[in-house]
Amino acid sequence: MTIPIVGLTVLVSIYAFYDKNVLGKLIFNPWQISERKQWYRFITSGFIHADYLHLGVNMLVLFSFGQAVENDYAMVFGVKGSYYYILLYLAGLVFSITPSYLKHKQDFQYNALGASGAVSAVLFVSILFNPLAPIYLYGIIKIPGILVGIGYLFYEYQAGKKGGSNINHDAHLWGAVFGIAYTILIYPDVIMIFAGQFYNY
Repeated sequence: MTIPIVGLTVLVSIYAFYDKNVLGKLIFNPWQISERKQWYRFITSGFIHADYLHLGVNMLVLFSFGQAVENDYAMVFGVKGSYYYILLYLAGLVFSITPSYLKHKQDFQYNALGASGAVSAVLFVSILFNPLAPIYLYGIIKIPGILVGIGYLFYEYQAGKKGGSNINHDAHLWGAVFGIAYTILIYPDVIMIFAGQFYNY
């Protein structure tokens, strides 16, 4: 399901780049959701992006780690793995921006967009299943996934506290938390898989 999600996101995002009316209808605006009950924005905002760089980074990470997570889910759940994966992605979108909704639902000017929360959820599920698998920063620097994950969480927490940017660091952080909690909930044995890799190492 990763490739269809990437394909759909790319198509919708590019279309919205050139049609601001579409962008306005799909973007995450807590006030519109609260006052006009446009709950669909929790989902649709994950299929649009600010620019090509924003889109490219998110889809590259999703493509790189999403298929690995799909394979892990398939090994555990069989054919049901795809359903759990779709739920991970969509629920990750909703959960990751719910804190922003609660914080800004009276702010008409607040907007957010992008799949970063859901992508973060997928990335951390991959780390949960394979904590020692290498991740290449900038395509060169080889670092175990668990160390990248810890550094990522620390950075997003600090950046979220600091504020002052257009990046929703809270969504990144809560997406990661959701991915881990969701997978442990549906497959508690993943804790033993995670710990066992360090024991074997």
